[in-house]
Amino acid sequence: MERMKRMNPGETDAADVGRPGRPPRAMTVFSAADEEKRRGVRRMKLTAAGLLLFVALVYVLAEWARHQGAGPWAGYVAAAAEAGMVGALADWFAVTALFRHPLGLPIPHTAIIPNKKDQLGVSLGEFVGENFLSEDVVRQRLRSVGIGSRLGAWLAEPEHADRVTAELSTALRGALTVLRDSDVQAVVGEAITRRANAKEIGPAIGKMLEGIVLDGGHKRVVDLVVARAHDWLVLHGDSVMDAVQGGAPGWTPRFVDRKVGERVYKELLRFVTEMRDMPSHPARGALDRFLTDFASDLQSDTDTRARVERLKGEVLGRGEVQDLIASAWTAVRAMIVSAAEDERSELRLRARASFLSLGTRMATEPKVQNKVDSWVEGAAVHVVTTYRKEITSLITDTVAGWDAEHTTRKIEAHIGRDLQFIRINGTVVGSLAGLLIYTVSRVLGA
Repeated sequence: MERMKRMNPGETDAADVGRPGRPPRAMTVFSAADEEKRRGVRRMKLTAAGLLLFVALVYVLAEWARHQGAGPWAGYVAAAAEAGMVGALADWFAVTALFRHPLGLPIPHTAIIPNKKDQLGVSLGEFVGENFLSEDVVRQRLRSVGIGSRLGAWLAEPEHADRVTAELSTALRGALTVLRDSDVQAVVGEAITRRANAKEIGPAIGKMLEGIVLDGGHKRVVDLVVARAHDWLVLHGDSVMDAVQGGAPGWTPRFVDRKVGERVYKELLRFVTEMRDMPSHPARGALDRFLTDFASDLQSDTDTRARVERLKGEVLGRGEVQDLIASAWTAVRAMIVSAAEDERSELRLRARASFLSLGTRMATEPKVQNKVDSWVEGAAVHVVTTYRKEITSLITDTVAGWDAEHTTRKIEAHIGRDLQFIRINGTVVGSLAGLLIYTVSRVLGA
């Protein structure tokens, strides 16, 4: 017993270590509150025992008085005291049998708690599982709580929305900090490449190009290109003429080459200028027809679609493209972390506004409340039905791990004081019953 008192919380009894099929028995130290309760139990035991000794003394004195001819009253007192002793002894036996063997005798069906501790743990686990972890009980309890409306009213408060936003921002920053860039970049690159390879892009590009041509959206691009081409020709006329002259045969006179270069440059400049200034220029119409035909080929021509797919594979396979895809994660992460840290960022402001809106809807709209309640009920029921055995086994295994003697003492400290009232009541009720029985027998005997 002294060894048990010296052990710290969470220590195990060496006698139980290594027993197959049985968890080590945990030792529990009595707290100051437990010790106070034990002192209360001892006081009530002395009170009950004192009452037993009192009725025993009354019985002895009554019997002595009856034999001395004190009168009929002595018989009534003796009968009441005798029945009180029987009741007190019977209830003492019953109460003691819960925790230990009375008088140390191994009487069957005594010391119930230490001997049946594990069975009690199993029964308690089954009771909790059947009466607290059933689907109907969980749904009924959650439905009566009204989680949707309560959560909505809480979330609709600005300070609560701020708190949720701040907590989620902290969690987001932590998650992004923990993730390794190389791992995420590999995953992102692989996901983008796999998705791009899984779907043919030719028909989608063709359909998009067809829509752009029909809406005339390409014309602005043509305007920009020819305008820039005109400006470039104006600034680099000498370069164009030199290029033309450099490609002339060596046997032609230089003044002829110069004239040809000037002529080519002027015609090229005139063509670009007319194309820039004339929306109905034939070259523009030819470009429109080319783009229209190309858009149709992208959607229906097998060879064109195959060439686009080969080009797509070559582009995606280039290291520069893979590096660009991978580096996108770094930019996205930095942007998200910066937005999460800034209380006035658009991300946090929008998140806060969303929480306030959601809270208001949950607090005022029964449809939203019912949806949230259904989600919570479904999640709780799933957890309960899926892990009911694990939850109840926690109770069973915990009780099985308790030391029997120490557990008995702890339980007795908590309920023993009330049980002593059974002994007191047994003494009083027994005395009254004995008095009643003796009185009836005397009346009938008379």
